[in-house]
Amino acid sequence: MKKLLYIFGVFVLLIAFTSNISAQTVFKIKYESQADIKVFVVKYESQCDLKVFEVKYESQAKKDGLWYWVDYKSHSDKTIYFVDYESQADLKIYFVEYESQAGWKNSSKKPLLR
Repeated sequence: MKKLLYIFGVFVLLIAFTSNISAQTVFKIKYESQADIKVFVVKYESQCDLKVFEVKYESQAKKDGLWYWVDYKSHSDKTIYFVDYESQADLKIYFVEYESQAGWKNSSKKPLLR
């Protein structure tokens, strides 16, 4: 019985740990004050902190930079607000064409999405 409880405990911890790093589900919020992160979309890849690829299914959002848009705030990992000026942003992103291009260019910003 102890072994079974131990295995169950490890399983629960594994699920809890991976849920924090797996999906990047995002919700676009209407008001800046309600957002977890203020985001600015840059024109050139060289200017960004994070290269983002939008996936079609939540199960595909398993790596940093793979974003899945949700319909409800309560279903999101992070709420974001798109700002008008680069100086207002916490995070600068660039949308890429291919999933393999997604990821961090400025790793110091990683805590924003944790």
